[in-house]
This record gives sequence, C-alpha cells and structure tokens, in this order.
Amino acid sequence: MTGLRAPPYAPVAPAGPSTPTRPASRLSRIVVAIVNASSSSSSASARPDGKTAFDALLDLVGDDLQRVNQAILDRMESPIALIPQMAAHLISAGGKRLRPLLCLGTARLVGYEGDRHIELAASIEFVHTATLLHDDVVDESDMRRGRDTANALWGNKPSVLVGDFLFARAFEMMVDEGTREVMSLMARACATISEGEIHQLLTANDIETEVPAYLHVVESKTAALFAAAARIGGVVADCPEEEKAALEAFGGNLGIAFQIADDYLDYSAREAELGKSIGDDFRDGKLTLPVIHAIAQANDEERAFWKRCLEDQEFSDPRAEADLAHAMELLDKHGSLKETVRHAHEYAEKARRALDMFPDSETKTILTDVVDFSVERAY
Repeated sequence: MTGLRAPPYAPVAPAGPSTPTRPASRLSRIVVAIVNASSSSSSASARPDGKTAFDALLDLVGDDLQRVNQAILDRMESPIALIPQMAAHLISAGGKRLRPLLCLGTARLVGYEGDRHIELAASIEFVHTATLLHDDVVDESDMRRGRDTANALWGNKPSVLVGDFLFARAFEMMVDEGTREVMSLMARACATISEGEIHQLLTANDIETEVPAYLHVVESKTAALFAAAARIGGVVADCPEEEKAALEAFGGNLGIAFQIADDYLDYSAREAELGKSIGDDFRDGKLTLPVIHAIAQANDEERAFWKRCLEDQEFSDPRAEADLAHAMELLDKHGSLKETVRHAHEYAEKARRALDMFPDSETKTILTDVVDFSVERAY
C-alpha cells in the first residue's frame, strides 16, 4: 500500500419531497429542531456528565449558533421562491453544522468577544450547502441522509443555479463583514474544493487509485473548509500568525479524520444504526481508503472482482447485495477497516496536538473531545 504523505496542515509546535409554502417561518422551526435533535444523535465520545462532545460544544456556543441560524434565514430570503424552498429542503435534511461550529468554537478558544464571527460562520454554512448541491448533481445522487436530493426533486439546472446563488450570498456576507484576509482565505478554500471535485471526477472508478490521490481529494473537498472555518476564529480575534496556523492545522486534520471515519462508516454496521444505508460508496464505485487498502493486498481474482464492481459497475444483482457482502469479506480478510480506523486516529492526534499551544480551558477540552467524537462515531 502506498504510504500516506504528510498532510498540508502540519501542526504548529507548542509555544510554551414536499416544498415549503412559507420558507422563513418553516425554516425557523426546522433550524431549532435540528439544533435540539443533533445533541442526541450519537453516544460516541460521551463525557462524564453523559453528554457527547458535540452536545458540549452546542452548549458552549449555543447562543451564537442561534444567531448564525438567524443570519442564515435572513440571507436565504429571495423573491424567487425556488431559492428558499430548496434551501429549506437542505436544512430540514439535518446535519450538525460542524463547520460553522468550528468557527464559533475557535473564536471562543482565543477569547474573542465581538460578533464578526456570526455572519462569517453563516457564510461558511452557505458555502458547504452550495457544495452539497453541486456534488449531488456531479455524482447523480438521488438520496442524501435518507431523503431525496434537491436535484432529484427539482432537477439539475435549478440545483446548480441555487448553489451558485448560495456561493454568491456567502461572499456577499464576507464583503459586508469587511475582512480581506477572510475573503482571501475562503476564496482559496472554494478553489481548492473545486479542484478536489475535478480530481475525484478524473480518478473515479479507477482501481489503480492510490492513497496519495485519495488524500488529495479528502484534503481538498473536506479538510479545506474545516481548516478555513477554524482559522477564521483566529482571524476575527486578530491572533498572531502562529495561532491562526495552529487553528488551521486543527481544523484541517480534523477534517481529514472526519472524512476517513465517514468512509469507514460506509462499510460498517454502525452506519445502519445511524439510519443510513451501507455500501453506497461501493455501489457508486468510489475508491475510498478501506477499498484502496484491500485492492493493494488483493490477488488476481480479487482484483478482477474489484474491477468488475468498481470500474465496470457490473453487479451480480440489482442492488449489488451479494457483491457488497463479498467486498465486506475482503475488507475483513485484509484488515482494511482496522487500517482505516488507524489512519483516522493518526489525523485525529495531529488535530489534538495542534491545540497544544493554547492554554487549558473548558473550550479547549471540548474542542479536543470533538476530535475524538468525530472518529469514534464510526464504531
């Protein structure tokens, strides 16, 4: 198996179906429901008080998150009814708001007491939502989090155009906030995300894909926005460069660990417990870390199996259940899921170490626990 290359976020050494008829009112209820429900979504990384790390983060910055949600509602408004309708559909599908929460959490970590981070956190969520709209079109996805995707309901053209609207709205919010450094940071992140999408498109269904190519996609598509969100907390507080770099390293490595854990989940019984279907990546022919590891250990017969399923997309039954079962056997045979978890923990440790330069505090403890939560939710 090709060795992992060093991530771009090197830790800093410590210094010492239905469409809503009235979007705004329904969105308000949806947002509150999501925030309240998300705290009971997993028992992973439980704290002594019985709460998960994610619960604790919500408790810590809950008031700020409500303000972020209100900013999202305000900025979604448009006389073109389809825009808030599609946005409402995406919000009601769930999600933990982890990226804006990172921005709020790192701002709290460095002692920021202003409110510039509120609109910026909302703009981060807009960018993330826009990428989801575009991703589903590119991937021809019909389902996300167990619900019909926007493109399945409204078509590809509206999905792309509303995604463009959300990108534009996000940068409008950044301009209003008025920090050149943030606009530059987010522009680079958006460009990197697009590069990752294109790279993934070019390497799709190719069983010759190796770990460095996989990591490049993860660093670009997932980690780039995590890193930007975490760094913005330091930017608004006007922190020294070494602290902003440490926050960026924290977010970037957390993003990689988070995505690797997601890729593990697609082949895990834990996925079914979370109400998601197992094997979607397999059916889509995606070359994720567990599969890449198994292919690297495969004999000729096994490689022929992976080629038939992932490259040729020729399954032995309509839902690929028999082939998925065999794929799971091969992952177990070669210890690929264990290897995937090991790599997730490696990046989680890098994320934790990136916070070493900051004084101990409740916020630091919670952010560190969130790293563990992001990995441990997989098993």
